[in-house]
Amino acid sequence: MNKDLLITKRSGKQEAINLDKIHRVITWAAKGLKNVSVSQVELKSHIQFYDGMATKDIHETIIKAAADLISQETPDYQFLAARLAVFHLRKKAYGQFEPPKLYDHVVKQCEAGRYDMHLLKDYSPEEFAQMDDFIDHWRDMDFSYGAVKQLEGKYLVQNRVTGEIFESAQFLYILVAACLFAHYDKSVRLDYIRRFYDATSKFKISLPTPIMSGVRTPTRQFSSCVLIECGDSLESINATASSIVTYVSQRAGIGINAGRIRALGSEIRGGEAFHTGCIPFYKYFQTAVKCCSQGGVRGGAATIFYPFWHLEVESLLVLKNNRGVDDNRVRHMDYGVQLNKLMYQRLVKGENITLFSPSDAPGLYDAFFEDQDKFESLYVKYEQDPSIRKEQIKAVDLFSLLMQERASTGRIYIQNVDHCNTHSPFDPAQAPVRQSNLCLEIALPTKPLQHVHDENGEIALCTLSAFNLGAIEDLNELEELSDLAVRALDSLLDYQDYPIKAAKKGSDGRRTLGIGVINYAYYLAKNGTKYSDGSANNLTHRTFEAIQYWLLKASMRLAKEQGACPMFNETTYSQGVLPIDTYKQSLDKLSDEPLHYDWEELREEITTHGLRNSTLSALMPSETSSQISNATNGIEPPRGFISVKASKDGILKQVVPEFEALKDNYELLWDIPSNEGYLQLVGLMQKFVDQSISANTNYDPSRYEGNRVPMKALIADLLTAYKYGVKTLYYHNTRDGASDQHDDMKPEPEDDDCAGGACKI
Repeated sequence: MNKDLLITKRSGKQEAINLDKIHRVITWAAKGLKNVSVSQVELKSHIQFYDGMATKDIHETIIKAAADLISQETPDYQFLAARLAVFHLRKKAYGQFEPPKLYDHVVKQCEAGRYDMHLLKDYSPEEFAQMDDFIDHWRDMDFSYGAVKQLEGKYLVQNRVTGEIFESAQFLYILVAACLFAHYDKSVRLDYIRRFYDATSKFKISLPTPIMSGVRTPTRQFSSCVLIECGDSLESINATASSIVTYVSQRAGIGINAGRIRALGSEIRGGEAFHTGCIPFYKYFQTAVKCCSQGGVRGGAATIFYPFWHLEVESLLVLKNNRGVDDNRVRHMDYGVQLNKLMYQRLVKGENITLFSPSDAPGLYDAFFEDQDKFESLYVKYEQDPSIRKEQIKAVDLFSLLMQERASTGRIYIQNVDHCNTHSPFDPAQAPVRQSNLCLEIALPTKPLQHVHDENGEIALCTLSAFNLGAIEDLNELEELSDLAVRALDSLLDYQDYPIKAAKKGSDGRRTLGIGVINYAYYLAKNGTKYSDGSANNLTHRTFEAIQYWLLKASMRLAKEQGACPMFNETTYSQGVLPIDTYKQSLDKLSDEPLHYDWEELREEITTHGLRNSTLSALMPSETSSQISNATNGIEPPRGFISVKASKDGILKQVVPEFEALKDNYELLWDIPSNEGYLQLVGLMQKFVDQSISANTNYDPSRYEGNRVPMKALIADLLTAYKYGVKTLYYHNTRDGASDQHDDMKPEPEDDDCAGGACKI
């Protein structure tokens, strides 16, 4: 290596490269890490240096050299690379390694218009000095390399045109806390800020992308999920499209319920014309979804929901597949197919399913969600009425088409609408749940907008967060963590803006939250249990009982202070009904774990004081935000010990937590022999979770004769999920036949949480 090589400093001045300085920085980053070699990093870096190289490029070359060495055998390179990346990030943000004082930093960024001026109005310099004492900037050294690059790419305040970065992670965490607790009384708010800062910066609470990237800036829209229901009139369809554009531009993921739209050939205006059917309007919604880019990177994303008995269902089921022409395909959205007990019964009994246009069968569509007995009664009545237009198809043929399309596209989702309403925090007679969202974990009431400014319609929003199960040592910790998470997210509902009145109405009235989990796979490994063999069933029952109990307790306590949500009377909670009262009894065969908390006392407290929030829990994918906590995502088993994710900075490798100590305990996705054990666990979670769960089904064709997954296996899993009370099914994943080694290293799709791909948490 030529020590006389010249480098170009930020000022433009050139000087000889100082290899000793580089060596000291890498040695500092390697301190305390196992099986890392400073000389290896130097060697990989040096061969890429060239004369006149900028210092910025030298830093990035060293970081990449360390990141390239991340492997199962040497996982600690992910922390060495992370420390080098943090060092580089701070130099870019502050011109030095040491961050400035918090108050000085906030003043500078507020004056530049990057932070919200309310920070300087709400807090005194003395309070900022106290907050500065709460901050531990050395927590930056706990990030993995993938986490630092995700922070740098998506979460830290920056100029996305020039690439300039203006903050580091600990300022993000403390200022999110400061914003969310700004309205609290001065006698307590700094204590809440300190505790919430500790919970988030120590990765016990995982924050969603909209909160991490937006809270503290002048932008104030942080709901991850938006549910919009469409009516059957042209005015309602236009209002739906307008609402889609508004919220896609705000970087939210969209769920669209289009089930009311009448079928092709239906009468319009008393027979003056016939209806063009669903597909032209789905295309209209697709255009609305894709017309705005999100962060200048990509278009938005949405899932459309419709009932399985819709007269056009055979055409709707194939909208996403690659066969056919653009005229009869709408490929750039995903689809949620709505089922209920009667549909499954027709399948099991070998009977037919009768298809109707909702417009031809009065009351049938509403009863589908509100009253299962009434639905069946009307359905059979209309089947026998010769005056009503209908078609019949063998149930097995229609289910086979559904599962074939789900398997071939991976993104035809399932919603069991009866479970969404019978095991629900909402009274279906007053507030039926008619749809879910892009990631299939939100289950909230909606009402169609009859026109753009309709104040009687209701758009549902949900604000998300998650507990990091891997960072929780004792379930008793959930009491304080639940209190912090509920208070912070509830504050966010008042802190954010609402561009559409129908969204503000729903949010103000119901105050819905969705708190989930990340790092479940690590949690199972740490406790010596597995997905497939039932060993995790009791642990899962205990854990999710604790989560829901403490979330409800926290919301009840908040209601005592600030009042119950205005629409509390539309919940089943107001009637004294709890999740433990309405779950599928078939789950009792899967776990003999008793209840560990005093639910009867809680029932009495809720009926007396109410709840501040209509919903508290939802299990989301958390594909991106889990990476910040160096956690496995959501509830999913990892595909390999190293996850490989594509980003604008290239491939990011992340090793599962405690790989060396727990590698024999982890159960990898394609080592799990069937979906049965996983679906049992999802059912046990759903017993307590009041919204829904982003649950996937996974198939390895090599396990079956002829390397083809038989239709009976697909339908059997669908029936199993229904039997265990599962409300929704998300992705259908099929192993692509690559070797184990390459499959483990294959880049996963970047589910950027809700907006633009999956769910924003």
